[in-house]
Amino acid sequence: MMPKDILNYFPELNALSEDSKKILKDGIQYRNASSGTVMFSEGSECNGYVMLLLGTVRVQKTSDDGREIVLYRVEAGESCIMTTTCLISDEHYGAEGIAESDIALAIIPPPIFNRLLDQSSVFRHFVFAVYAKRMSMLMMLVEEVVFKKLDRRLAQMLLDKKVATLDITHQDIALELGSVREVVSRQLKVFERQQLIRLGRGEIEILDRAGLLRATK
Repeated sequence: MMPKDILNYFPELNALSEDSKKILKDGIQYRNASSGTVMFSEGSECNGYVMLLLGTVRVQKTSDDGREIVLYRVEAGESCIMTTTCLISDEHYGAEGIAESDIALAIIPPPIFNRLLDQSSVFRHFVFAVYAKRMSMLMMLVEEVVFKKLDRRLAQMLLDKKVATLDITHQDIALELGSVREVVSRQLKVFERQQLIRLGRGEIEILDRAGLLRATK
């Protein structure tokens, strides 16, 4: 895989100077990983700036009592702000990243990342623009978790999937919403009694999208 792949997935980098492109070309590394691979864990050291070329990585946080919440997902053509935070602050990871599919990624080692950050305004703008966008999404997540009732968040999550039948467990939903399985199961039963959904083994069939939409209000 050649650096032209990076320029295809991250077209903003086409504006780099020829010198910066050469630094990137000489220093960048490529890696593949299979679905389920733990890409980084809480407390681990950051080995470089991660840019995803293929697949999806889920970034999640686990509390002291074992509850988990999905902070965000990194898709193809995106970079991971948890990695950016570690590199800039010279600290270890504060969350866990897990490949949700087979993935391909490019890694810019810390010395190359810092060199490009120092000398290239284009690269700096790229890094911090991605960082700012992701931080805005995290702030929205905080607002939802703190201020929005679970029934509304659950209804919205079901609608966001945009399919008639979801192959998903109650535990997966709890992880997605930062709740616990028992609470999610109870609310799903309420929706089922309201004939908004039908529950099956490992799946949820949406019966009334308009009704779910009303439940988000």
